[in-house]
Amino acid sequence: MSLWLKRALLAASLAIALPATAANYTIGTGSQSGTYYPLGGMLAQTWSQNIDGFNMRAEVTAASVENIIKVASGQQLVGIAMGDSVLAAAKGEAPFKQPMDISVLFALYPNVVQFMVPADSDIHSVSDLKGKKVSVGAPGSGTRVGSTNILKALGINEGDFKAQSLNYTATTEALSNGQIDAGVIIGSAGVGAITELALTRNIRILSFSEDDLNKINAALPAYSGMEIPADTYNKVPAFTAPVVWNVLVVKKDLDPALASQMLETAFDDMGKIQKVISDAKNTTVENMDRLQGVPLHESAQAFMNEKKGN
Repeated sequence: MSLWLKRALLAASLAIALPATAANYTIGTGSQSGTYYPLGGMLAQTWSQNIDGFNMRAEVTAASVENIIKVASGQQLVGIAMGDSVLAAAKGEAPFKQPMDISVLFALYPNVVQFMVPADSDIHSVSDLKGKKVSVGAPGSGTRVGSTNILKALGINEGDFKAQSLNYTATTEALSNGQIDAGVIIGSAGVGAITELALTRNIRILSFSEDDLNKINAALPAYSGMEIPADTYNKVPAFTAPVVWNVLVVKKDLDPALASQMLETAFDDMGKIQKVISDAKNTTVENMDRLQGVPLHESAQAFMNEKKGN
């Protein structure tokens, strides 16, 4: 047998013996100090461990807007995003230049609009922000989109205050150091960035009036009001704020078989995820379609119908 033939047979035998290389994917999350990153990390781990030939990592991003664009363009398999950004993407409304080819895999948990100020601040309502230095969120983030849209719904435009474009960590640091008068984080009730800030600084979170909430809902139907109990954060009194659901977005044409595997695996392991990520208590089959206006992926709709017995 020739040396060439021996080498060819050896190569063929190794190709048969070795497993196929796993497909590598990413899930778009957000800042490491928010909820998106650890939740995305747990979902990535669940899928990687339980789906054959599937390897995923969580990617730190500017969050919602960036994640939606990367999913639509095929740079990420899945991304976490706020409902209002997803609705805007589906319609091709600002900040998106055209409709994005996305659908929802399932809803996750509600995000709370949290305007933070020092406890001794003279800012007691959203209208008091006029003329102040306010961090409204990083460019490309759902916080930036949501906060500016909410202020606009209440008749406050960016020219009415001194807007700063900071991410979660930079916002809490700037507020702690007195570099800004107020900062917005749209995240879960109990989000890590605010939890850490409240342990070292006395802060308040602004309450929205019923009239404010009605104006916001009229302009932004994805939002509704919610009462957040006292001591959600250290020494922070109860407050009422708008909330919007976070969802997982995928491309409309994501392979239905892969989508079904991801759904089955995620919900099979949801109990484990909920032990680590408290907000995941809201991630249920019953809540899968909480975001109205953007359709579920075809596999998600079939999965939900089956589980609900429809």
